[in-house]
Amino acid sequence: MATWGGVRYMKSWLHFFRKCEGSASKTFKVVGGTPLTGKLVLVPAILTSSALCYLAARRHKFGAVYALKRQKDVLESSALKLTSRERRFIKFASVEHQGQLYMTTQDFIESITEAEPRPRLKRRILLPRDLDHFYAVTPRASKSTTHMFRDLHDTGIISYTEYLFLLSVLTKPATGFRIAFNMFDTDGNERVSRTEFLVLEKIFSHARRERRGSGGATDAEGSPPPAPGASSAGLRLYGSDEDVEDDILQHKKKVNTTLLVHFFGPKGDHELSYDEFKQFMENLQEEVLEIEFQEFAKGYHKISEVEFAKILLRYTYLRPDQYDLYIDRLVERMEETSLRGVTFEEFRDFCSFLNQLEDFAIAMRMYTMADQPISQEEFHRAVRICTGKALSDHVVDTVFCIFDEDGDGQLSYKEFIGFMKERRQRGFKTTPRTTGWQAFKYCVKQEMRTST
Repeated sequence: MATWGGVRYMKSWLHFFRKCEGSASKTFKVVGGTPLTGKLVLVPAILTSSALCYLAARRHKFGAVYALKRQKDVLESSALKLTSRERRFIKFASVEHQGQLYMTTQDFIESITEAEPRPRLKRRILLPRDLDHFYAVTPRASKSTTHMFRDLHDTGIISYTEYLFLLSVLTKPATGFRIAFNMFDTDGNERVSRTEFLVLEKIFSHARRERRGSGGATDAEGSPPPAPGASSAGLRLYGSDEDVEDDILQHKKKVNTTLLVHFFGPKGDHELSYDEFKQFMENLQEEVLEIEFQEFAKGYHKISEVEFAKILLRYTYLRPDQYDLYIDRLVERMEETSLRGVTFEEFRDFCSFLNQLEDFAIAMRMYTMADQPISQEEFHRAVRICTGKALSDHVVDTVFCIFDEDGDGQLSYKEFIGFMKERRQRGFKTTPRTTGWQAFKYCVKQEMRTST
């Protein structure tokens, strides 16, 4: 609609200009004995038409993101008490069905690899025929692959509770797969039914009600009163916390999502085995890592050591000058002969180790007893103890080049663990604003921390 409006404005003013130009050429042949062309006389008309065409173009350019910005403003003005995960889900969810928001499989991937969602005019309203198509293209649990989410693209939907489940999958170590499966398998028959899996949604729903109930006073109907200054548009769109819970994030009417169809089939009569559950979790972890790796690899089978460092540091809370310090340190210490790149297998093994940071921290505390820095040999040994696998010498050497502050071959593992925990929280790092009042407050806080 915005494009058609811009074209109509331009055509109308072009027609007006040509008509005036022809009329002026006939009327203003001579002024004071000097011939003038119609174009010179109509300079104001040219400027006016150009300005209006420019405004039409701006209307076309920003029309696609206006609705998205308005939704964000309404959400902020309604002043609802939403967690960071709830806000992020609402921000990236691009489809809606019967008043409930859903992410597509593409939305989910972007929510953990990108800072902002793709620009869109508005959320897509799904029809029953859309859901039927989604069910038809969703593979069964026995056919799970490491590119399933990318293959489905925007032909799959994920609810809010499934979103929380998938986030936990990404940081779950392999040793935790069996524990997670047993939590679903309430009757202990080594199979998980659809009913057992849906208990997860009840748990999250109860937790949200508990959090909302402890948030403050409620009105006579049990819902929190509107926040002072909340706009009527915000209340119409989002309503109370009860509306957000039941109508936007967790609808009372159940819909077959992509995950439910994948695990239990369109009719919900398939039971999920542990092997299928484990394969799904491993495939999802690897798929996300492949996407991150290829962002830097650009189709090649290796990334440079500097690109590997950028992946490790991209979600850490570092100032730009601190970030540059770590990158420069790596460049200075790595010799030309040792720059052989990092393969995806090496990157995947290192990220699998990051999912067991807590075990690594315990091993280090028991090993050093006094929080002393550790050598590369001690690092290797601790990783083998925690994961049962060995990291390549080149990856460990690169890590030490990045995080070894004084170059003595010793690593402060507490600082390293702090950075890597931030790395694991990809998608939930709050990026400081670079302009405006929020940016000013951030700079003041950083300067105060530096001075102290």
